[in-house]
Formats: sequence, structure tokens, C-alpha cells
Amino acid sequence: MTRITVQVDGSSFTDEVEPRTLLVHYLREQLGKTGTVIGCDTGNCGACTVHFDGRSVKSCSMLAVQADGHEVTTIEGLATNGQLHPMQQAFHENHALQCGFCTPGMIMQSIDLLADNPDPSEEDVRVGLEGNLCRCTGYQNIVRAVRAAAAAGGDR
Repeated sequence: MTRITVQVDGSSFTDEVEPRTLLVHYLREQLGKTGTVIGCDTGNCGACTVHFDGRSVKSCSMLAVQADGHEVTTIEGLATNGQLHPMQQAFHENHALQCGFCTPGMIMQSIDLLADNPDPSEEDVRVGLEGNLCRCTGYQNIVRAVRAAAAAGGDR
């Protein structure tokens, strides 16, 4: 077992973990952050995307021990004082989900996309979300939501 200390959604956690534990399993099983979804376990679908020191990463391709001393933000950590993050609000208002399985990862990746490009074109959004898969929506409303969030300053 290895002792790690990590900031998750603004709170500090110190835990013993097996060195081979994936970050996604640590977040879900030890911290109860079940909004971080386990999809493919291979880094292909993006459902497990979280922010690691402010940048999006696929938490199924990182070990929990790699998070020691770092800050992780999950989908649960985006809302502030009961107010949805602008990207969450844009996904809601633009009906950018159906089953909701990919939504947490899509939102986390979209926020990172806007941090790099605060005014993306439709093509920029599609390219920026290439590593996140959705099997339900056809992406039209997701692209619309990301562009709406950009217009509302959704990269905070």
C-alpha cells in the first residue's frame, strides 16, 4: 500500500492505495465520486475525464499514486453554492445529453477546450472532443452547448 494525499473538488484526502489502483477507481470507490464514469478502461471513450491540476485527463489511464500532491476536479466539483457551472448549464439548456453516460467526461473536456480556445468554431469543438465518445446524441447538441457556454464565458 502507498499513502497519497490529493486535493479532490477542493477537499484534501489522505488514503492508502494499492500502487496499481487507477485514479478512476480511487475516485469512485474510495471517495464516492461516482459522477466520474468508468467506460472503456482503455482511454478510448473519455467518460472518465477529470481535471488534473486544471487540465483534462482520462482517469482510467492514470494511477492514483500519480495524483499524490496534485489537485483533481471531478464533475461533482464544478457547481458552486448550488449554481451549475456554465458548461453544465449549457448542456442542460441545449439538451446535450440523452443517456447521460458520456456527459461528465464531455463537460470536463469541453471546459478544458474553452480554456485553450474561448471562442471555438463548430469544427474546433468537434476536433477538441474527438477523444470523447457519445453513442446517443449525434453530437449536434453537444457542439451547440459548448459554443453557448463559450458565449457565456464557460471556461471558468
